[in-house]
Amino acid sequence: MKLWSGRFDKNTDQLVDQLNASISFDQRMFREDITGSMAHAKMLGRQNIIAPEEAEKIITALQGILADMEEGKIPFLISDEDIHMCVEAELTRRIGDTGKRLHTARSRNDQVALDFRMYMKKEVQEIRGLILDLLEVLVKLAENNLDTIMPAYTHLQRAQPSTFGHYMMAYANMLKRDVTRLEDCYERMDELPLGSGALTGTTYPIDRHFVAEQLGFARVCENSLDGVSDRDYCIEILSALSTLMMHLSRFSEEIIMWCSWEFKFVELDDAYSTGSSIMPQKKNPDIAELVRGKTGRVYGSLMGFLTIMKALPLAYNKDMQEDKEQVFDAVDTVKACLPVFTAMVDTMTLNKENMRQAASRGFINATDCADYMVKKGLPFRDAYTVVGKLVNYCIANGKTLETLSLDEYHQLSPIFEEDVYEAIKLETCVSMRLSFGGPSKPSVLKQIESIKGFLESKK
Repeated sequence: MKLWSGRFDKNTDQLVDQLNASISFDQRMFREDITGSMAHAKMLGRQNIIAPEEAEKIITALQGILADMEEGKIPFLISDEDIHMCVEAELTRRIGDTGKRLHTARSRNDQVALDFRMYMKKEVQEIRGLILDLLEVLVKLAENNLDTIMPAYTHLQRAQPSTFGHYMMAYANMLKRDVTRLEDCYERMDELPLGSGALTGTTYPIDRHFVAEQLGFARVCENSLDGVSDRDYCIEILSALSTLMMHLSRFSEEIIMWCSWEFKFVELDDAYSTGSSIMPQKKNPDIAELVRGKTGRVYGSLMGFLTIMKALPLAYNKDMQEDKEQVFDAVDTVKACLPVFTAMVDTMTLNKENMRQAASRGFINATDCADYMVKKGLPFRDAYTVVGKLVNYCIANGKTLETLSLDEYHQLSPIFEEDVYEAIKLETCVSMRLSFGGPSKPSVLKQIESIKGFLESKK
């Protein structure tokens, strides 16, 4: 018999039970449900809403249930409908009528809102830690590759010289923002919804602030309708996770290209690659491809959740039971991707010579050649035109800017002198980019120190 069956004359259809039940997925919140229930029982006893000795009896029994669930001794049955009913039914089986007093001054509406917030607070902290682990790897790679010259691209065309260290710091800064986005989400969801009741609070003299303190919440939800009916914090988290996965997907795309024979900038460790069932020469970057693919899955969770919530009137609606599977799947996906992605990046081998050779082709020092002329007094647009013609001449004659003779330079402008060759060396092009945030060694070192300071502040 359902705990809510008093109003009904007959049982629900079995198909309804299967559709209605959420125990198959919300069982993962059993720790949060029991912990929240213990805090609620303690408050009920403290406020003399139930006898203090009954509160103690409930808490002791809940501790036993928690231990048994941790050990897998209590089955999660579809007949229990959800984790809340599962715990309450087991409590009543163990201590009888005293267990029935636990649900005084609360509803499953504010109970599930509490469980979900507690669960997501924990998950956000875990994901945050995984991102920080990846940040540490990127810092190490940057420190070891301050002088590893490679081409930087726009439109997938070689554009200007950079370093691998500079590249790693680009992704490090993206991930740094991902950490702060999750922290912002955490701050906004750190409010206790318990005490909102079904939607309009309760007539009992509860102490919501005491419960918030017991459960480690910073604040109490200020409106009971809002406390049970909104899931904007979940949408925020899904948005932050989607952005994180977008960054990982972009990084994955680079690694996939860098592994190809066309680039061959990196070699993935065998432990993070796979082979082909028919082509024995293949070494595939499947981990990077999976992360790229699973990004779409996380996006789907965000869009699904937004669609669920888009037209719901206040307060709680059963549609909102669909919230958890969307969030749980996204969280599980991100937590599966981050550690293996971090290990893949940490163990890959750089082909520095290939990077350097790629940088030497494609005229990526053309801007520096124009800047050289500007420093000699020529307006930038005029210098731009001259260098464009030089590049065109090089292409037609199978040369590079480095291999042009001074006489050939003089055919287009007398401004060139012997020092042009030093100015357009790749090492010079990188080292002279001293502007804040650029690829020069001093600049990248500043970026590394900034990320290190960020990591230190999060310990």
